[in-house]
Amino acid sequence: MNDQQRQSVDVDGIIAADGYVQVRRVRLDDWWQPVEQGRQGEDEYGRFVLVMVSGGPVQQLRLDRETLRWYLVPLAGDARQDIV
Repeated sequence: MNDQQRQSVDVDGIIAADGYVQVRRVRLDDWWQPVEQGRQGEDEYGRFVLVMVSGGPVQQLRLDRETLRWYLVPLAGDARQDIV
């Protein structure tokens, strides 16, 4: 994952006992923005949730395993972009 492409964000949401993440909103540039949430999972980089902020493109909201910080990461051109 390219560090220059990811943006650190604050996240408002709920993490259930089974690890399911329900994201309500993210803070970008000091403004809280509601999100539409899609599928989620885990890969070699950590936990991720697909989100769309204010009708923009689908992005990955990623939890970094080492820092426990959330980042918004643009999807690669060939990545699956289903929100459902």
